[in-house]
Amino acid sequence: MSDGAPLIRGILDTSTVILLGKLTDLTALPMEPLITAVTLAELSVGPLVANDESERVARQSQLQQAEADFDPLPFDASAARALGRVSASLRRAGRKTTARTYDAMIAATALANDLPVYTCNPTDFSGINGLDVIAVPVPDVLQHRLGLSRRLT
Repeated sequence: MSDGAPLIRGILDTSTVILLGKLTDLTALPMEPLITAVTLAELSVGPLVANDESERVARQSQLQQAEADFDPLPFDASAARALGRVSASLRRAGRKTTARTYDAMIAATALANDLPVYTCNPTDFSGINGLDVIAVPVPDVLQHRLGLSRRLT
């Protein structure tokens, strides 16, 4: 994990993209935030599994906003090779590699592009060797409301 001044470029994971409009410390983000095609895939699931129409509309809006705001980094051959390293790291750390497939693919894309991952859920990326993970602070009121407090510690 890194601390200090924001870097020039960095990948926002899906949790950070979802909370982007609610974050209060934007200085914790990179100057040039990027996302991966994997995040778009993960966001695309949201409207399809929403419990009601208002939730579906909100999730569809998040997806469309991300599509409008970002040109995603692809999950390409370099990322696919990096995924092997990520999976091996997770296994050595005793973590199931299939449980957080999207996170593993985001991490692989970050490694392939030599970029850090900025996340509101840093534990999602623990145990991945060589990955620079930067924790994005979530306001206390959001942590409690979203049930993130136990995941962010």
